[in-house]
Amino acid sequence: MRAVRTLLLAALALASACHAQAAPPPVGSFFANPAFNGAMLSPNGRYLAAFIGAGDQRDGLAVVDLNDLSAHMVAQFNDTDIGQAHWVNNERLLFSTVDKSVGRRDVRFGPGLFVVERDGKRFRQLAKRNNPFFQSGDGGRELLPWHTFMLDQPGAQDSDEVYVTDADLRGAGILAASDLLRLNTRTGLTHAVEHPGVARGWLLDQHGQPRLVETLDGNTEAIHYLDPATSQWRTLASFNAYTGGAGGFDPLAFGPDGTLYVTARAGHDRSALYRYDLVHNKLSEQPVVTLDGFDFRGHLIVSDDRLLGVRVHGDAEGTVWFDAGMKALQKTVDAILPGTINLITPARRPETPWMLVQAYSDKQPLRTLVFNTETKRMSEVGSLAPLIKPAEMGSRELVHYTARDGLDIPAWLTLPPGGHDKNLPMVVLVHGGPFMRGGSWNWNADAQFLATRGYAVLEPEFRGSVGFGEAHFRAGWKQWGLKMQDDIADGTRWAIAQGTADARRICIAGASYGGYATLMGLINDPELYQCGIDWVGVTDIDLLYDSGWRYASDLPQGWKQYGMPALIGDRVKDAAQLQATSPLRQAARVTQPLLLAYGGADVRVPLNHGLKFYDAVKAGNPHVEWIEYPEEGHGWALPKNRIDFWTRVEKFLDKNIGAR
Repeated sequence: MRAVRTLLLAALALASACHAQAAPPPVGSFFANPAFNGAMLSPNGRYLAAFIGAGDQRDGLAVVDLNDLSAHMVAQFNDTDIGQAHWVNNERLLFSTVDKSVGRRDVRFGPGLFVVERDGKRFRQLAKRNNPFFQSGDGGRELLPWHTFMLDQPGAQDSDEVYVTDADLRGAGILAASDLLRLNTRTGLTHAVEHPGVARGWLLDQHGQPRLVETLDGNTEAIHYLDPATSQWRTLASFNAYTGGAGGFDPLAFGPDGTLYVTARAGHDRSALYRYDLVHNKLSEQPVVTLDGFDFRGHLIVSDDRLLGVRVHGDAEGTVWFDAGMKALQKTVDAILPGTINLITPARRPETPWMLVQAYSDKQPLRTLVFNTETKRMSEVGSLAPLIKPAEMGSRELVHYTARDGLDIPAWLTLPPGGHDKNLPMVVLVHGGPFMRGGSWNWNADAQFLATRGYAVLEPEFRGSVGFGEAHFRAGWKQWGLKMQDDIADGTRWAIAQGTADARRICIAGASYGGYATLMGLINDPELYQCGIDWVGVTDIDLLYDSGWRYASDLPQGWKQYGMPALIGDRVKDAAQLQATSPLRQAARVTQPLLLAYGGADVRVPLNHGLKFYDAVKAGNPHVEWIEYPEEGHGWALPKNRIDFWTRVEKFLDKNIGAR
């Protein structure tokens, strides 16, 4: 088995050979599955665990000894890939699996749960992968059920015990509850954690013990705290789970001294990081960290029982350091790696001078390196897209424009490489959700692929997008096809007025809600868009409420009962509006060339959204192309389908707005 370094050097050599080509990078450089999928330091910083795959090999788990940079694979399967992993302690790894060779339709197994020593010994299965068949474990002991999942928090990492969740899944994978189990990774024995209500989320404290549980009852979310003084749960806050409310906050983490840190608005438009007083049940008077122009998003950086800083995500991901030594180290690393944002992560209980570094920019896909703070040695571990060369990528920046009603709209603008920034063919790429944040200043495969083909790419953060303040978010409620759509059109006109976009060569595109906005853009603003690309897009809001008996949906009933009526539209009270903003009911108005692509196994936007719209639009529009990937769900899981889809997109765009 080849060492990790050998594998990564071979990938880099191949990338260098490709750099000499004059043509744009091939589609596979953007959309193939990466051979490297991240890494994590052991708690003591002596070892690095990395997710590695090569050629026809499944993704395995490799461990690098940082003393001599020797590496070996400690776990790898023939029939599936390793998906998640945590260090249980300095000697032991817990991991689960994911099959990257199949689409959603063909998924037959759960993730399972496994442990292995860092030297590859004492491999053991702890949870089943298959449902409904009985499977025995070591010594005839029954394994944990297939719906046992890893917690998204590593825990204390100082014993053989971890916490895992026992998920109650209904229908098409809808999470009804998430109970917590304490698991001994050597014996396989578990102990259920008692808690109030229907648990939906957990937070471990600084000692790796369960301290907070979030519950859901109807439309009421509550946060409960396990008070160590009384060993009893008490409620800290309750609020509307879908629309928020006074006193609401999001628990983030416990600091090393036991302080609870939360994200809250505290009467302001944008959320910030606060300390929470667990004695008096209130926020600190002043925030710990605020982000200019953005809601707070990030996590604590703790090492050697000290809070060193906070990883934050404003326009880009970066770090606010509290520790003077880490501030100085950041300057050293930035000098070694100029031109990229460099995220430093120390070990939890360091016994060595090694730290993990992740470097990226708008042109540079994420690289993972290790840095020795004593010798100043920087060693690359891997890149998520090693065939991509920054010199061949376009620039990406956050811009702002004003909507017709005066609202400020942020947007991401990616331009082709080579300094071309005027009179360009443009793709308006609309993010999904829609109540999520669309983009960031980083390397984005979709936008950069289009930019390398000569297109400007505009990605509006239209009203309703999160991360830009409560007012921006709430302005999008019940505005599907209305003001949200106007924001996208206003951004398109802004790009034309700036001289960036050629008004005669603009296409609108997007997935999920972005697909809905694509169709509504062709309907509302036919003079703006010469073509449209909709993949896995919503075509009728009524179909989201009820997709029919033939098509499964993973939208929870609580979201349909409480969330959708408030944020999208009430099916009864707003029936006239939902009909007026239904692409399906107005399909005859779409006359521009259109590319439609849907997954046959999609349970978020079931296939009948696409089939019904295709049947309705093709009656009067001969320029409609249809693609169905039968095995795919809500997006393309398989590289062959991603490559096929984007190859079709390139041909479709060149035919209709001709970049070259």
